[in-house]
Amino acid sequence: MEPWVIVLIVVVVVLLALAGLMAAKRGRAGSARKQEQAREHLQDAQVRQAQADKDQALAEEQVARARRERAEVEERLAHTEQEARERVGQAEGNRSAAEALRSKAEKLAPGMSNRDTPGVTNRDADRAGQRDAGAAQDLPRDGNDGSTTTRR
Repeated sequence: MEPWVIVLIVVVVVLLALAGLMAAKRGRAGSARKQEQAREHLQDAQVRQAQADKDQALAEEQVARARRERAEVEERLAHTEQEARERVGQAEGNRSAAEALRSKAEKLAPGMSNRDTPGVTNRDADRAGQRDAGAAQDLPRDGNDGSTTTRR
């Protein structure tokens, strides 16, 4: 073999060895860079997980507070409705007692009305009169029946 071929082969082998060393060095640097990126991603994931846990806990607290407030409102509503039903019952009882007393008064003194009794409001008598008078009481006192025609 000629000497220049041997030199060429040696040069090629040396160049290949250098290229292999450089590739290995790059591979190690790339691997270290990838590991660093992986660590950063894991840290970011932990931070985001902690934030998500915190947000979920806050949301659950908010829902619990809203449910508690709704239960309190429903309880107050039920209590108020019960009081209203009791008042309606008392009013009905008072109305029945008043009617019974009117009936007794009518039996004792026929023709006597609440207007003849001092201290009695006319509202109850007016209410009774409205029930007896029927639709005629619904007309305004000025004689206008609510129609749109005018007299000329």
